[in-house]
Amino acid sequence: MASDTDNLIAYQGQPGANSDMACRAVHPDMEPLPCPSFEDVFAAVRDGDARLAMIPIENSAAGRVADIHHLLPESELHIIAEHFQPVHHHLLGIKGAKIEDLKIVSSHHQALSQCRETIRSLGLEPHVHADTAGAAKDLAASPDPTHAAIASDLAAEIYDLDILRDTMEDHKHNTTRFIIMAREPNDPDPSSGPIMTSFVFQVRNVPAALYKAMGGFATNGVNMTKLESYMVNGEFSATQFYADIEGHPSQTNVRLALEELGFFSRQVKVLGVYPANRAGIED
Repeated sequence: MASDTDNLIAYQGQPGANSDMACRAVHPDMEPLPCPSFEDVFAAVRDGDARLAMIPIENSAAGRVADIHHLLPESELHIIAEHFQPVHHHLLGIKGAKIEDLKIVSSHHQALSQCRETIRSLGLEPHVHADTAGAAKDLAASPDPTHAAIASDLAAEIYDLDILRDTMEDHKHNTTRFIIMAREPNDPDPSSGPIMTSFVFQVRNVPAALYKAMGGFATNGVNMTKLESYMVNGEFSATQFYADIEGHPSQTNVRLALEELGFFSRQVKVLGVYPANRAGIED
C-alpha cells in the first residue's frame, strides 16, 4: 500500500514558484511539496518524505543554476527524467500599484538575470530574493506601492497581487531545464527511444588529460550535449566536470567511451540514465 509521501514531489521555493509549476506540468497527479533549500529537497526524497524531486539545472538565458552541480553528486539520488519548462516572468505589484510609481523589484537572481534588460528599461533597482514566489509572498505580506516582484502568474493568483506587466523575460524562448530525481535509479530500454546519461568526473593531473578523456566520445561517435567545469573544495587545482551524453551505457559505443574516460579520469560517477525529452528541446 502506497504511503501519503509517495504522492509528493519536492521542489525548492514557495508555492507559485516556477519549480512548483514544473511539478504540476510533469506530475499533475502528485502534490508539490515546497522546501526552503535544494539541500532540503534532496533530504525530503532521501529520507522518504517525498517520492520525487524537481530540480532546475540550467536556463537558456541565464545559464546553470548556482550550486546545483556541487550538490548533485552528494545528493544520493538518481536522475530519472528531464523536463523543459517555458518560463514566463510577470511584474507583480500590490492592488492598485502603478508601474510609474515603482522603484524596487525583487526576485530570485536567475529571474532578475533573465529580465535584466527589461528591468533596466523600467528604471527599477533589482533586489535578490531567495526565490520568485517568495518575493511575491513577502510583497503581499508587506504591501508597498513602490515595490514589485518578478514571479509567475500562479504566484500572482496565490498571493492576490496585480500583474502590472507580463512577459518580463528578455528572450521569447526563455526555458529552464529541470531534472527529476528519485531514490532508486531508472534503467530505460535503449530501444525505447533517445536516452540521456549524466555523470561527473575529475581528470587526472597529467598533460592533455581532458583532451584524452574526451577523445573516446569523439572516436566512438557519442554526442556530448553538455560539458561544464567547476572548482571543488575551494581549490583551483581541483576541477570537476559535469557532462550529459546521448546514449545508454549498455550500448557498445557509449560503453567504450566511458571506459576510455575512466582510464584518463578519476571519480567517474553516473548521476542518471533516463529518457531524453526531445519535445522540450524542439519547443
